[in-house]
Amino acid sequence: MDTAAITPTLRWTGDSIEIIDQTRLPGELVLLDVRDVGSAVDAIERLAIRGAPALGVFGALALVVGLDEAQPDSLDAARELLEWLRHEIGDARPTAVNLRWAVDRTIDAALAVPELISAGTNTSDGGRGSADGDSASAGGLAELRQRLLDEALAIGAEDARACAEIGRLGRELLADATVIATHCNAGRLATVGTGTALGVVYAKAAAGEPVRVLAAETRPLLQGARLTAWELADAGIEVSVVADAAMASLIAAGEVDAVIVGADRIAANGDTANKVGTLAHALAAADAGIGFYIAAPTSTIDAALPSGECIAIEQRNPDEVHHAGGTRLTPVDAVAVNPAFDVTPARFITAIITDAGVLQPPYDRSIAQALAGAEPAGSGAGRC
Repeated sequence: MDTAAITPTLRWTGDSIEIIDQTRLPGELVLLDVRDVGSAVDAIERLAIRGAPALGVFGALALVVGLDEAQPDSLDAARELLEWLRHEIGDARPTAVNLRWAVDRTIDAALAVPELISAGTNTSDGGRGSADGDSASAGGLAELRQRLLDEALAIGAEDARACAEIGRLGRELLADATVIATHCNAGRLATVGTGTALGVVYAKAAAGEPVRVLAAETRPLLQGARLTAWELADAGIEVSVVADAAMASLIAAGEVDAVIVGADRIAANGDTANKVGTLAHALAAADAGIGFYIAAPTSTIDAALPSGECIAIEQRNPDEVHHAGGTRLTPVDAVAVNPAFDVTPARFITAIITDAGVLQPPYDRSIAQALAGAEPAGSGAGRC
């Protein structure tokens, strides 16, 4: 894959976030320039930007956009703004743990400097507007913005390194797999690197190993048909789009060597939330006796959640089920249910490929070991 010729999924321009509008793919490559909080939240909610790792980096950068937009006149006002943004941006999509994790990490890191916290209040007039007080406050606000930006960019760099390591480890693990099935999109469009599940595919292709991908459509929004197929074809990797309901029969017929998908949240016991439809592929793989693998950075593990039963599943607009390409497909009196994710129990997962190594069952033990000494991701937000 010629990375020099690839438009990045997201990038910081210096005063805004430029993203690929993934709702427009594959028909047209449209770039959005995000300069305010409303546009950032809208991009998250309507899936113009998506994929757990990419959402984390985008959410962290959106804090800088929010600070620039509001232009608070004191550090107290900036802190109040950031606490609002923690929820306004961080909770825009509830299932993907990286979004809230990255927002929390960025805010907490920026506010962790005692000198910065006191800069706007320890002035001779109590911070009410002397020249020295204004100067101190302005300097503190500039430093706060820089610390937010530095942390957000650091999260992006870590994600790129995690993708590379996941690709390396996955290539070794799936050395004998030629035909690989996947669901949704866990490639460069979902990260700031080469991807998680597709990072393994890219690593195999870069090494000159034969590889062919079966991409499940991923109804109702067709992330597999639109996004995975687009980026693999763009990279010159053989890809075949498969109707979601047809994948199980291909697996049962022995036409698939392994299934590998990404993740939006992994519980402490290994239960994994991914795009709805994933569970069906896991069940088919288990019945056929082939490997079913999760590829995700450790930042997607929410160790505060004991099991998948605790993962909050996003319920999206039923119109996404009723309509396709602007045309209603269902009777006007019919209702629709639209969960965005399902949970695959750990017992159906062969291994979890992370930047900290390949995790094997029992996952409660291997996950704890992988996270030992690392910053915990997530807040345990869910039903438990």
